[in-house]
Amino acid sequence: MAKFDAASLKYDAKGLIPAIAQQVGTGEVLMMAWMNRDAVDETLRSGHVTYWSRSRQEFWKKGLTSGHVQKLVSMRVDCDRDCLLVTVDQTGPACHTNRSSCFYIEVQDGEEVEVHAPLI
Repeated sequence: MAKFDAASLKYDAKGLIPAIAQQVGTGEVLMMAWMNRDAVDETLRSGHVTYWSRSRQEFWKKGLTSGHVQKLVSMRVDCDRDCLLVTVDQTGPACHTNRSSCFYIEVQDGEEVEVHAPLI
């Protein structure tokens, strides 16, 4: 077993790494967002999943304003060390559209079909 160091991850040219959030228990993929090294460290330190908002150029503690928080259950690093999988206990909708998952549009026979309605 080796001690984890967020500096060992492979970040892109902007210092970001994709993080996929998955619901504990069900395995449902909830969303994908970006983290930088400080967001990774803060997530591990606090247990509250923290991302980097590219549009606002600031940290984004998931659910801080909406109450739809993501409590960290586990964090996995992929084999190339360039992507993270965070297993979370999600409170409320994960998507800003008030759906349980950001992946609510399915392509079926060349058509877009909404497969998750808003929860709220």
